[in-house]
Amino acid sequence: MKPVLLAILIAGLSGFSISGAWADEPVVVHLKNHKFSPSTIKVKANKPSMILLYNDDDGADEFDSSSLKIERVVPGHNKANIRIRALAPGKYPFMGEFHAETAQGVVIAE
Repeated sequence: MKPVLLAILIAGLSGFSISGAWADEPVVVHLKNHKFSPSTIKVKANKPSMILLYNDDDGADEFDSSSLKIERVVPGHNKANIRIRALAPGKYPFMGEFHAETAQGVVIAE
């Protein structure tokens, strides 16, 4: 067996995940009536994380955060995985750009 294939096989049998940086469960967030729920999302500092965003509204909205450096349009009645890089401890605001007056939230890395 080739060394690369053997390494992959051993890694798979040992429970090691090649995509281990994203191994934790995503944080589930719903956008309904142009509001995020929950609107405060806590993640581990210095570790990548993911938000699974369900847009329960009829229309599209854009998950937007300049501090997270993310812009992602999610069509109505759809979902999207939003990957968050490893963050230093702190607060990172986000909004639904198409309804910024009501769709507000914050990611807290601690």
